[in-house]
Amino acid sequence: MTTLMTILGMVVFVIGLLLSFAWHELGHLSTAKLFGIRVPQYMVGFGPTIWSRKRGETQYGLKAIPLGGYIRMIGMIPPGPDGRLEARSTSPLGGMIDDARAAAFEELKPGDERRLFYTRKPWKRVIVMFAGPFMNLILAVAIFLTVMMSFGINTQTTTVGKVSACVIQADEKRSTCEKGDPAAPAKAAGLQAGDKIVAFDGQPVKDWSTLQADIRDNPGKDITLTVDRKGQEVDLTAHLIKNQVSRTDGDGAYVKDEYVYAGFLGFTPASGIVPQTFAQSVDRMGDMMVNGVESLFALPSKIPALWDAAFGGGERDPESPMGVVGAARVGGEIATLDIPASQQVATFLMLVAGFNLSLFLFNMVPLLPLDGGHIAGALWESLRRNLAKLLRRPDPGPFDVAKLMPVAYVVAGIFIAFTALVLIADVVNPVRIS
Repeated sequence: MTTLMTILGMVVFVIGLLLSFAWHELGHLSTAKLFGIRVPQYMVGFGPTIWSRKRGETQYGLKAIPLGGYIRMIGMIPPGPDGRLEARSTSPLGGMIDDARAAAFEELKPGDERRLFYTRKPWKRVIVMFAGPFMNLILAVAIFLTVMMSFGINTQTTTVGKVSACVIQADEKRSTCEKGDPAAPAKAAGLQAGDKIVAFDGQPVKDWSTLQADIRDNPGKDITLTVDRKGQEVDLTAHLIKNQVSRTDGDGAYVKDEYVYAGFLGFTPASGIVPQTFAQSVDRMGDMMVNGVESLFALPSKIPALWDAAFGGGERDPESPMGVVGAARVGGEIATLDIPASQQVATFLMLVAGFNLSLFLFNMVPLLPLDGGHIAGALWESLRRNLAKLLRRPDPGPFDVAKLMPVAYVVAGIFIAFTALVLIADVVNPVRIS
């Protein structure tokens, strides 16, 4: 039964990925057609075609390998300086440029002269290329808001989970009291597991991060805690002491092996599934965006550990990059978790949303062949054309993206090698959540 649920979870997740890729390409397709660009193909996946159907001038299809998708637009690269489209160069770099140029026009038909991608104004090309990643961002935001505000997320609450018996410095990394350890202020004040702290020194308590900050900001003070104990409000007096505690990141999460001296009460908050407000959800999504950008920049630094996990038997970091295979395995594990079905659905949706957020961020990198590279080319063309107009110089014409194709091939090669490394690590040493 567990194996069946794992397979089912993986299949459902792959379907979720395919829908994400299709949604991305729909952004490109719809805006390209809006601006009159001819699009002969809209494909989800790569490799052999397993299904296709032509509607109007566009062939829609599904391919065997669910690792992405694409649309073909006529004339993404302008002709050469002399207007030629065919390949003529005999040098390796020139051959790359000419081959790319020829491929951009290989499905050219009579009447397409006014329907070429490169002939559209730069702002229109920016919209067409940005529309794909933007669709992923829209989907990610919609799912995040739905899950956080409806299902809720696992959050530390203001309910007491466990009261510490004594005061222990954080860097000692022990939980057992020793002779001479003073009693924890929470225990001395009579705080009990199950108490819900509703006020701190007369001020209502809204969430754990606020309560944690209040405690840490008041070392050496006597404060009144108002708790809800089995339906009755009880006032407790506690003397906050100054103690070494783990530093937090500002949102309540602890930073590993970093400590500060601050006010200390001595209890562990209980965790629970708590629906978030719109403002809280937006704030969390902002943090996710920042973390996503930081993770993108940190990818090169993670390659050695990923290599060791794939080939050296090293431990796989739960925060290491995952590919489609790894994410599908995690999707399979979610289906076997011993949690309510609603939380399985919520966790699954958060995984899909995170994947869409990663697609948005990755595709916005300003390098060819990514969408961000085409956006950067269109913006550069707009800049130099406007400068030429301002300086009353001849129009420099469209930016020749073909000249960047050697760089694009290098970027694509690096991406393929990195994808292969992640794939191997996902197979031999996968990230696990259970």
